Amino acid sequence: MTILGLIVLVLLLLLLRQPVMIILMAVLAYCYYFFSDSELRFILLDAWGALNKEVLLSIPLYILAGNLMSAGSMASRITDVLREVTIIIPGGLALSAVLACAIFAAMSGSSTVTLLAVGSVLYPALIEAGYPKRLSIGVLCAAGTLGIIIPPSIPLILYGVMTKASIVDLFLAGFGPALLLTFIISAYVLFKCRHMPTGRYSVALWHSLKRSILALLAPALVLGGIYSGFFTATEAAVVAVFYTLFIQLFVYKEMQINDVLKITEKTCTLIGGLFPVLMLAVCLNMFLTYQQLPDQLVATMLQYIDSKLSFLLASNILLLLTGSIIDIGSAILILAPLLKPVANSLGIDTIHFGIMMIVNLEIGYLTPPMGLNLIIAMGAFRESFWEICKAAVPFMGLMLIGLIIVAAVPEISLFLL
Repeated sequence: MTILGLIVLVLLLLLLRQPVMIILMAVLAYCYYFFSDSELRFILLDAWGALNKEVLLSIPLYILAGNLMSAGSMASRITDVLREVTIIIPGGLALSAVLACAIFAAMSGSSTVTLLAVGSVLYPALIEAGYPKRLSIGVLCAAGTLGIIIPPSIPLILYGVMTKASIVDLFLAGFGPALLLTFIISAYVLFKCRHMPTGRYSVALWHSLKRSILALLAPALVLGGIYSGFFTATEAAVVAVFYTLFIQLFVYKEMQINDVLKITEKTCTLIGGLFPVLMLAVCLNMFLTYQQLPDQLVATMLQYIDSKLSFLLASNILLLLTGSIIDIGSAILILAPLLKPVANSLGIDTIHFGIMMIVNLEIGYLTPPMGLNLIIAMGAFRESFWEICKAAVPFMGLMLIGLIIVAAVPEISLFLL
């Protein structure tokens, strides 16, 4: 009856459209009360243990760095130089949109920040240059999702926290799939825009390069420091914040201290919604581990799933459905600790499964009805939700192709490890 009561509780909260934090809080309290000898007050001790992790400091810092970058001209400077570099290629402006999203994602670690920062600059330019509206919207929405797989990536950090996987290894593993997805989207865009007019190199390329060199150094500084071992992923987030502040305040001089305070306040608001959910999810994970539920789940699933292929097929379908209805952070916090032991028991590497999971949930950013990039694009590009969805459909297909390749060929994720 206690399990039936838990199911009824969850369904009731879902019907009442309660947020994930409330559902997790209710489930956690119910589990502690009915399935454990522990007192409810021990939730506070587990909560402190959940948040007492140095790597969690990197999440608000990367979000702050991304918000600081998008508030200035770093995105426009990067897009300017890429527009000039690709000007001789038919469809070069659309290609520059993909590349700009990839580079800015490596600086900000956020899909939504990338879409807003790059899209606000390049969408009007694409329309003015005569590119089809639907293609322009679709390429920016799809390339904007690269922010969650290109290191440094906040979803990768969350996966590492929930599965105790190495953050640095996850960052390294993200490069192969990120390059693959960038190549697939770029190839499609160049094919569709093969008849677009081209231009010639001019002195504008040199001027745009000079203007953007400091912005382009940001991802090299952050990622170079991490992979050289000079600083950790958390310390890299601190470097990203201070480098961005220095450039925006003292070099570009596009920002005042009051602007920094407002951006910091905005970041704190976002973190205030994320960290309670993270804390509750880690507490629930600790409880389930103590109760040996993951081991029981592995044994149960192996009775029905007896091969790596069938598990990959089932887990990918589950993740695609989950990514279309809840946000990626919640999906990782809930599903990663449950699916990872099953994957390991079937010989699937933790890092490879994590990358596959992130790429899968990445498609959720483009999937109606809850696709975050679709909702953001609707406001940013001032188009109807239906029009945004139609623009995203071909790119969802491309990303599904990329997902199949990543799932089938682990070496794409693991070749740098």
